[in-house]
Amino acid sequence: MKTQLEEDKRRKLVQVTGQTLEEALQEAAIELGCRIKDLEYEVIEKGSSGFLGMGKKSWLVVASLAVQKVKEEVREEEAGLGIEEMAPLPKDRDGQAFVRLSPDGVYLCVIPPEGKGKPVTERAALEAIARRTDASVDVNLVSKVVRKADGQFVRIAPYSYNPAHDAVLSVNITDGEMRAYLLAQPPREGGTDPTAEMIRDFLKMNGVEYGLKEDVIEEFERNPRYGQEILIAEGTPPRHGEDAKIVYNFETNPSRIRLKERDGRVDYKDLNLVQNVVAGQVLAKKIPPGKGVPGKTVTGTLLPARDGKDLPIPVGKNVKLSEDGMVAVAEINGQVMITGGKISVEPVYTVEGDVSLKTGNILFLGTVIVKGNVEDGFSVKASGNIEVKGSVGKCELDAEGDIVVHQGIAGKSAALIRAGKNVVSRFIENARVEAGEFVLVSDGIINCTVSANKKIICHGRRASIVGGKLIATEEIVAKNLGSVGGIETILEVGYDPRAKEKEEHLSQELEKLQDELKEIMLNLGTLENQRKTQKLSEERLKVYKELLLRRRELSLKVENLQKEIEDTRAYLSQLKTKGRISASGTVFPGVKIVIRDAVLQVKNEFKAVTFISEANMVKVTKYEEPEDLDKLDLLER
Repeated sequence: MKTQLEEDKRRKLVQVTGQTLEEALQEAAIELGCRIKDLEYEVIEKGSSGFLGMGKKSWLVVASLAVQKVKEEVREEEAGLGIEEMAPLPKDRDGQAFVRLSPDGVYLCVIPPEGKGKPVTERAALEAIARRTDASVDVNLVSKVVRKADGQFVRIAPYSYNPAHDAVLSVNITDGEMRAYLLAQPPREGGTDPTAEMIRDFLKMNGVEYGLKEDVIEEFERNPRYGQEILIAEGTPPRHGEDAKIVYNFETNPSRIRLKERDGRVDYKDLNLVQNVVAGQVLAKKIPPGKGVPGKTVTGTLLPARDGKDLPIPVGKNVKLSEDGMVAVAEINGQVMITGGKISVEPVYTVEGDVSLKTGNILFLGTVIVKGNVEDGFSVKASGNIEVKGSVGKCELDAEGDIVVHQGIAGKSAALIRAGKNVVSRFIENARVEAGEFVLVSDGIINCTVSANKKIICHGRRASIVGGKLIATEEIVAKNLGSVGGIETILEVGYDPRAKEKEEHLSQELEKLQDELKEIMLNLGTLENQRKTQKLSEERLKVYKELLLRRRELSLKVENLQKEIEDTRAYLSQLKTKGRISASGTVFPGVKIVIRDAVLQVKNEFKAVTFISEANMVKVTKYEEPEDLDKLDLLER
């Protein structure tokens, strides 16, 4: 039972992801209900922070309880179940006296007591002798044998032997020759008890040659039991080999919900219905069939055994077998499932309706297609593309490829849309959007924070950009920019938006550290002045040392931050992109145009213009039609 408990626990594997290895292990510890240090784990896919946030990947880890931890838990569970290892109980057994009748005399054997058992008395020994024979014995010798009680037979009297009156043996072979029973009739006057050797010879003469119970034969020689059948030999039944088995490393019941606990709370949106695997991951292993072990009857007849039946691992699409056929491995990233009785990995996960409480959040190592809407509060994350046939609300969409939303994004000031490549939507309202390449919209962008590593193109009959802050490396274009009401609309081009954001963030952090460092220097100066005139108290001396340590830490951080900022600014300055902002319709007052270091606050309307930068000034030129409009065709597919 103990071994079974340990094995059950060892088989419990969990597959988790995290932005860092520590986060993934924390997740595994939560699922297994243990500490991180009690885990054994294998990194299936290393994560990456990418460059400037691009190419970011999560860590994928498979974990289980460590062997030592399993043993500890099993001991605890056994204690809880009342299963304790029992210490062997002391045996109490009285001494015994045996009498054997042999051709050369009468023999006595006295066995000493065990534990709290009583020893054999001389009287008891004499009574045992009297029950077997009326031969005249040497009482003094009997007394010595009793006192010595060494378990050895000692001749205590001569015996008038009559071979014709020896004990009579017979054997009964039953159960298909699997058992043999010995029946002995007691010797008559002058007869003797059979020895172990005599019993073996008798059995052999009667065909019993396998499975002899030597302990029973030896015991019979010492203490014969007459008139009752004794199991004296037993055959070995054949043991058939077990059939092959397949151990799956994933949940084969797709409807089973696996809720995860975070910070003591269960998020019912994380149903984990999708089982992601990565290329090269082991999906199933085969336990080979067992070999049969032949048996044998007491007469020595061999009983053949059957070997276990083999069972191939059923593999389907995107799954391959190892050369020996013992392991099934995923060939691509995707969702593992059993379809048509075979293990398959699907690169595309399709949600037939909405992403809602019925489906939970979606996390998939491939492309996700949602045929309905993504309801408020849910998230869809994919290593491939995300395509939503309906609309997206206050949600989080995160894809390493494209994100295409056919009916538009109404973010309610809380939506986060992040794509490694393009974000394409009919409209975007009150959302934060980050794109590795293009943001393409046909009906308008309203009150959004948008950044694109290449272009933001808003092209269509109602294609307006109103409110918010939009940053693109190469170009921003729309029919109308701003609104009649003069709502503030900030448009910036000419630099990598993510690098620029990073530079701003680092600068803010540097400013905070410098302020703290400045305050520490002032406090240190005060304490050092005091040290020149008086001895500092222990408390002040402690503060002084802590300030010195903190100054050293901050100085190092400031130095590193300054270098990182310099590197980022160097990267931004070497970019050759000039950047431009265009409007085929109207540019309204309230719009702020920023092209690299040139800034123009629009105070009068412009019609069909393109803004460029010349001599560090924003110049207004004739409207130029943007390229890449064909990417909007993604919405029509």
